Amino acid sequence: MTTVVDEHLALVREVVPRTPQGCEECLVSGTSWVHLRLCLTCGHVGCCDSSPMKHARRHAFGGGHPIVRSLEPGENWRWCYAHEAFV
Repeated sequence: MTTVVDEHLALVREVVPRTPQGCEECLVSGTSWVHLRLCLTCGHVGCCDSSPMKHARRHAFGGGHPIVRSLEPGENWRWCYAHEAFV
């Protein structure tokens, strides 16, 4: 896995998942998700790009919070949606 230096890392904060039980928008709308991503700026929990609604990506571009980490057990990688790269 290749990582890059990313200026968006300055947006990373100490966050707590706002909806640790699942994707924030999917829980409201009743849709399903495949995997969860945690926004490292505000704690938003969104569904991954393999999920039908891709809420994590929508949040990244709509909210200006491009850095997420996997919220899946045993995974600790981070991703920048703006650069489409691991960080």
